[in-house]
Amino acid sequence: MGTKRKLQMKTKVCGLKFTSNIEALAKLPIDYMGFIFYPKSSRYVGEELDVFCLKNIPKGIKKIGVFVNEDLDIIMFKAKKYGLNGIQLHGEESLQICESIKRNGLEVIKAFQIDEEFDFEKLAAYRSSADYFLFDTKSKQYGGSGKKFNWGILKQYKGKTPFFLSGGIGADDVKDIKEFKHEQLYALDLNSAFEDVPAQKNKNKLARFLKEIKMTTKNKYAVDERGYYGQFGGAFIPELLRANVDELRENYLKIINSKQFQTDYHRLLNNYVGRPTPLTKVENLSKQYGTNIYLKREDLTHTGAHKINNTIGQILIAKYMGKKRIIAETGAGQHGVATATVCALFGLECVVYMGALDVQRQAPNVARMKMLGAKVIPAVSGNQTLKDATNEAIRDWIANPESFYLIGSVVGPHPYPDLVTRLQSIISKEIRKQLQEETGNLNPDYVIACVGGGSNAAGAFYHYLNEEKVQLIAVEASGLGVNSGETAATITIGDVGFIHGSKTMLMQDEDGQITEPYSISAGLDYPGVGPLHAHLAVSGRVSYISATDQEALDAAKLLAQSEGIIPALESAHALAALDKIKFKKEDVVVVNLSGRGDKDMETYMKAFA
Repeated sequence: MGTKRKLQMKTKVCGLKFTSNIEALAKLPIDYMGFIFYPKSSRYVGEELDVFCLKNIPKGIKKIGVFVNEDLDIIMFKAKKYGLNGIQLHGEESLQICESIKRNGLEVIKAFQIDEEFDFEKLAAYRSSADYFLFDTKSKQYGGSGKKFNWGILKQYKGKTPFFLSGGIGADDVKDIKEFKHEQLYALDLNSAFEDVPAQKNKNKLARFLKEIKMTTKNKYAVDERGYYGQFGGAFIPELLRANVDELRENYLKIINSKQFQTDYHRLLNNYVGRPTPLTKVENLSKQYGTNIYLKREDLTHTGAHKINNTIGQILIAKYMGKKRIIAETGAGQHGVATATVCALFGLECVVYMGALDVQRQAPNVARMKMLGAKVIPAVSGNQTLKDATNEAIRDWIANPESFYLIGSVVGPHPYPDLVTRLQSIISKEIRKQLQEETGNLNPDYVIACVGGGSNAAGAFYHYLNEEKVQLIAVEASGLGVNSGETAATITIGDVGFIHGSKTMLMQDEDGQITEPYSISAGLDYPGVGPLHAHLAVSGRVSYISATDQEALDAAKLLAQSEGIIPALESAHALAALDKIKFKKEDVVVVNLSGRGDKDMETYMKAFA
């Protein structure tokens, strides 16, 4: 019970229904708002709840509907009508109800009424169907009693599911809350003790309490204990993969944070990968755009792209976990080459899945992978691109659970998005140090990167996420045009859904079926995006724009002929953003040049013939 909390607590203000009160509280640093749909409650929303008001609540605040023994159809109808992010079940709801709600993409908070006789063993049954538990004071009216229970009882809770602490918490409880220690304490549920009248919360009283309790998180863009970035993330996987994913989740942070890993990782980055990569000021391009443009030269790494940062890290994790066979997926082939490279270095079997179409258009990388000893298996389903390669890799992992799946981007089930982001964060770490040496300032005005799944952008943005003055620009591939039907601009036209084990933004039709993406760039030809990027887009922290095939080709030609640098087609999309932004003369603009253009020469030659 004395374990230090991994993250500072979040807050949920529950029992709201009046528009003016909701709008006022939305300006406070709270994480959840709760709306009670139980008719017998004195805080029942009734007809008071304004749909338009709820839609305008800041994206960083999750909307939770509270129900008691309600029919599933009614719960789902209300969730859709009010745009709820999660459901709190405060009655005797079945496991089946919880599972059905979770399958529909909503967070599930299962509430339990606590007294001295409560049996904590019953919680085990809800472990896989509830994202969080909520512990409230036992009462006849299913909560809302305004009374506290003995928090010492929670010493009996030994589970791993994080919980909300509820039950009459008020402004006088700051000292007790700070002294209460439980490693699974996730959030405080604040309700009646902060009311002037039922459902009308006192904003000033709440603001003082939040300030005293110091609820603000250190990094509001970091993944939480359940693998979520805001509403996005998680691990939506077949039961056959659960043991594999859990094994990695339980070990990756221990390994990454170990002295041995850090020593081995940085030695390989420096002596094998060729880091730090240069931060090059491109003088001719800077003059053309009337500003100061720097390129972070990931194209100069061993294998020619940022992908090696991740594969070096993951191969070490695989080695420490005793894995002998490595599975990977690849689009443009750079991740496949980087994986084959590190497998050769460590003497491990390597199987790479690649869309059959990508095998044709990225022939040089296929040849490199084979020369490095990898077995390249074409994926012939679907559009025969990255999505289909990923599907095949996951099937292989199910069939061969002793293998290690080395994912190439910030996609997939938790912990992969966080794992890959951490390994790629070396990019922004170096940018900060190099900029300070070059300009005397750690922070640029802009950081620009292309986004498919999003690993190079996640790495380039990472150390700037909490630097709100730094403008972060992510460039998607719009193919033949955003509205052409031949595009891969996920954030621009996509919607919330599930792909490859996580909840994120993806391109889908009205029936929720994933639509096929298109881009001239194989590495951006993916119908989804990593959950971190979905969160950054919804929260407004990162601006997501798009570039067409032609705009990327033009940008690549300009860089080649003005600076003598041929970029990968993926990186060319980031460069295309330079024509879409009006820069000031004194601005410092960093473009992450994620890869070199050798692999794309056939495409370039056809385009420029």
